[in-house]
Amino acid sequence: MKKTFEKVYQLKLSMKGITPQIWRRIQVPENYTFLKLHDAVQAVMDWDDYHLHEFKMINPKTGEPETIGTEGEDFEAFGEPLVPEKKAKISDYFTLENKDALYTYDFGDNWQVKVRLEKILPKKEGTEYPICTAGKRAAVPEDIGGIWGYEEMLEILKDPEHEEYEDTVLWLGEDFDPEYFDPKDVSF
Repeated sequence: MKKTFEKVYQLKLSMKGITPQIWRRIQVPENYTFLKLHDAVQAVMDWDDYHLHEFKMINPKTGEPETIGTEGEDFEAFGEPLVPEKKAKISDYFTLENKDALYTYDFGDNWQVKVRLEKILPKKEGTEYPICTAGKRAAVPEDIGGIWGYEEMLEILKDPEHEEYEDTVLWLGEDFDPEYFDPKDVSF
């Protein structure tokens, strides 16, 4: 049986540390867990879920910061109790007063995405959720080496004479354009 929902959370996902900014706007059902939200972030950023991830967010009931992630990933070893993402509902954390979470993906590259609740909307009949409604720029490629590696890749792409240009284009694919993004291309 499908779980029903009446409201939709409109979230803006903004990559931290990259200018001009890479961002996405998505709408997800209010009954989403953080695991489902993780899956949606992976889809709109065109990542392959190869790496560990976590959410950090204030629990509005306690006022304390919490780490929300996958059970079995031993964050407790770092002194941080872990809230299981497959049980934690976004509606228990995101409120109009408690709008922001930090999503970190790939602790080596350390991609940080600010997740901000923009609006809580009524569900539109006939719309299949989640959906991506807007965004700017292509997402950072998986395993590029963090912000430094991403910036180096952009410099290489500007110079067809660069010694690593051909290898970089081969690795990225000839159709990679760092400025291109179309929300219609997102497949959840």
